[in-house]
Order: sequence, then structure tokens, then C-alpha cells
Amino acid sequence: MTDATPWWKKAVIYQIYPRSFQDSNGDGIGDIPGIISRLPYLEKLGIDAIWLSPVYRSPQDDNGYDISDYQDIDPIFGTLSDMDRLIAEAGKRGIRIIMDLVLNHSSDEHPWFLEAKKSRDNPFHDYYIWRDGDGIHPPDETKASFGGSAWEWVPGVGQYYFHQFSVKQPDLNWKNPRLRSALYSMIRWWTQRGIRGFRLDVVDHLGKDPDLGIKVNGPMLHPYLREMRLQAFSDPGLVTVGEAWSADTDSAKLYSNPDGSELSMVFQFDHMKLDQRPEGDKWDLVPPDFIALKQIFTKWQRGLSGCGWNSLFWENHDLPRSISHLADDGEYRIPSAKMLAILLHGMQGTPYVYQGEELGMTNAWDFTLEEYQDIEIRNMIREKRAAGLPDEEILRRVRSKGRDNARTPMQWDAGPQAGFSSGTPWLRVNPNYREINAASQVDRPGSVFECYRTLIRLRKELPVFTDGTYVPLLEDHEKLFAYRRRDSGSELLVICNFSAGCTENPLAAETAEGELLVCSYESAGQPSVLRPYEARMYLKTRDLGKDEANE
Repeated sequence: MTDATPWWKKAVIYQIYPRSFQDSNGDGIGDIPGIISRLPYLEKLGIDAIWLSPVYRSPQDDNGYDISDYQDIDPIFGTLSDMDRLIAEAGKRGIRIIMDLVLNHSSDEHPWFLEAKKSRDNPFHDYYIWRDGDGIHPPDETKASFGGSAWEWVPGVGQYYFHQFSVKQPDLNWKNPRLRSALYSMIRWWTQRGIRGFRLDVVDHLGKDPDLGIKVNGPMLHPYLREMRLQAFSDPGLVTVGEAWSADTDSAKLYSNPDGSELSMVFQFDHMKLDQRPEGDKWDLVPPDFIALKQIFTKWQRGLSGCGWNSLFWENHDLPRSISHLADDGEYRIPSAKMLAILLHGMQGTPYVYQGEELGMTNAWDFTLEEYQDIEIRNMIREKRAAGLPDEEILRRVRSKGRDNARTPMQWDAGPQAGFSSGTPWLRVNPNYREINAASQVDRPGSVFECYRTLIRLRKELPVFTDGTYVPLLEDHEKLFAYRRRDSGSELLVICNFSAGCTENPLAAETAEGELLVCSYESAGQPSVLRPYEARMYLKTRDLGKDEANE
């Protein structure tokens, strides 16, 4: 680490899904004043920045990812003054605000689109992607990610518009320089208000070319990103992270090149696809392959070392709860939650914590199909029913992978509605809030919260977290995930038991040489045995001569 190292390389970023975080006015929807009221909690956790899912004005067809005004706040979340106050109050606590930025598409209620569909000659018509047709046969067979055709007919102009997601989310035409200029101007407007970074939604879609059948990674994607970096992200203090489901290590080196020509980093999702059949959709499930999980992390840790930067995450608003997805959310919930945290936070990259992850929140296993609110889930239910899949199987899949699993209200305490709202929440609270909540964990030794707090503190104190090389261990072991991180003077050793049984520790002799920094159980057990879902992180000073002789 040097003084020139960007702040975000030592940072931990906390994602807030605003409608589910804290409701301040009793309408059942979380809001910006509610977030402000919880800043002391986030300060205690020790995070450096908040990634805020969209709070822009929106019809809320896709919970704010359909923006109708990029430069205003939706009334359900508050006002622009509330946003300014959040930026200021967070700043007093050393917390930066990162906004979610949806640049692939807008709402069909955005003024640009309302103008665009008036006539083919309207100056805003070319802000979107249009193709001629007859209103009966779409230009091609491209399907939208949320189901149905990706083309929607507009009789008034006699054309179809392209939408990769909801029909109410028309894709923006990035080939139009006037559109790009308008977006860059909007970004600068937010940075002037004090926003210190952006998460770019589906960034790999920006270079799309429907005529060539290219939905992601189009030939102009990286030129667009380099242009945006120069015109909108030139402030060296900004952090930018792109959501890129298609990213591989080669493209990630472009996205996160240390020369700063594009973005700070990207979210990649290889480790989140292990439970779906390669030839199926996200709902076609198989048991995750543990060896493959280890291989994926090693590929990314090694692949970007010195030539890029990793984002580290288990959860976000689009993914199931990690403890339910990859570990045990029942008997061993607490050690499981800590194990996942220890494993991830010891790696090189910037860790992201999704709200409630630091408490060990779980999937909502008792929801009925009728209770789910997410547009993707509702479309999936309709399509799977039409295909003849029984409701019982549909429900099993949704309970496992549905996005609403991560969107249930934040569990603050054991009181009514988990302390989230004095009214009726927009989405039902997970009934396990009486056992899993912040009030029962903050300042409680051995809690999941305190484990996260320790890991966040260690990242700030120990340069090896940022600079250390990654060395995988026990690569073929069917139950243990282990690795080393090494810098010039110290070494971390992390070992995790991904099983519900006790497992012999082949690294017992090595662990005996180090200081135990954190463990997923409240007290250290036998060095030779790892308990169910036990993780341990050790630190030792390196004897360079001895270590180099052994390498």
C-alpha cells in the first residue's frame, strides 16, 4: 500500500435496498430519513461507503430500476433535500454515498421516451432503439430477460422498441452521442452534490447491437466506458463498479485496469451460477459444486492480481441469502454466517456487505407464491405454469433463488415488524426476526455482527488484506476451503469447513504457528479438528528466508 492507493482498495462497502431498510413515516416502505436514522449503526459496523439502490423518481415497475427522472428523488423515498442531508450526515461519519446508476434503459414514463414515441422525427426518438414492423411479427426472436419478446409495438410511430428487461424499461441507444452527453451531464450533477461513486447496472449491455444479435459485450462497450471515464468519472476520488454477469477475467482486466481508464472494478457472478444447469435458466437448479467454487475464487484472485481489482460479495438485492444458498441456515446458522464472512473478507478486493448479511439473515422459507412482489418472479410463475410445471416445484425454485429473498425488511429488533416500520411492510417480514435481529447482536461477543465488525477493522489495520498474494491450499479437498495471503512481512491463513460434520484439519501444524485473529465459534476448539462450518483466520510474521526456501 502507498499513499496513492485509492481509498476503495481498503474499504468495505455496504449495500442498502432503500425500500426494505428503515421506514420513517409508517407507510411500509423504507426511505432516506430512515437510512439517516440508522447511520450510527453503520458507523459502529465500520463500513466506509453506502451503495444505495435506486431512489430516483420512478413508476417502480422494477423497484426503481426503471427511472423516469435521473435528477430527482421518488416521493416514496423522500426529497432531494433528504438526499443532500444523507450525503452530509454520512460524510460526518466518514461514510461516502455511492448511487446505483441505470444507464442501459429508462422508464417508459421518462420524458425522453414520452417524446420519442410521438414521431420518428422527434429529436428524442433516436435516444431509444427502434425497428420497423407490422405490429404482428417482431423484428426477431430475441427474448427479454423478464420474459416475452424483447420488442414492443408502438402504433403511433409504426415501429417496435427494444427492451431487454421489462416492457416498461426501453433500452437507451448508446450509439447516439447526444444521449451519451446527457447522461454524462447528469452524472456530473450528482458528483457536484457530493456523490462519491456509482454502481453501474448491467454495464455489459451498454454496447448492445440488436441487429447483430449482441445483447452484451458489444464492440463499442469499452470505448463507451473509456469515454464515460473521461467525461463523467474523471475525479480520482470516485469509485465505479459495473454489474457484469458476462464478465470473465480477460474482460475484467479491461474494466478494472489499474490505469483507471474505465472502472474501478466489476461485479462478476461465476460463483453465483453454480446451482443452475448450464443449458437451463436461473431457475433450473442443481446442487452447487464445491470444488468448482474453490476453482472460481482462485481463478479470479490470481487472474486480477496486479492487473485489475476484484469485488468480493456473497449477496445483493438480486441474489438469495448466501447462508441459505451455500451453507446451513438452521442448526449451524451462526457459524455458517461467520464462515462465509471470514472466507470472503480475507481475499484481495473490495468486500461488499448487503443489508442483513452482517446479521446472518436467511431466505424466507414460508412465503406463498401469491406473496412475492418481484416482477421477475411473477413473470417466471406465469411462464412455468404455462409450461405445466406444478406450483409446488415453482415454489421450491422461487424460495431458493427468488430475488425477494434478499428484499424482506431489515430485521432491527424483536418488536412489531422487526422494528422496520410502524405500518404494514410492502413485503412481509421474515418470521425468524425474533431470533435474528440487530438488537440482539450489536456489542454482543460471538455474534455475527461482531464478526463482521472485526473483519472490517482488520482490513483497515493489516496491509496483507490489500496487498498480499493469494495461494490456494487443499484444492481437491471435498470439505475444506483454505488459502494463504502473503505480503513482504506477514501471512494470513484462512481455513473453512463447508460441512455439517467435524473434519480433520490437515493444516494443524501451520495454524499452531499463527495468532488466531477470528473464528466462527466463540472459543477456539481443538487445532486438529474443524467443527461444522468452522472458519479460522490466522496471522503470523513471515520468516522470509524460510518461506522462500519452501516455495
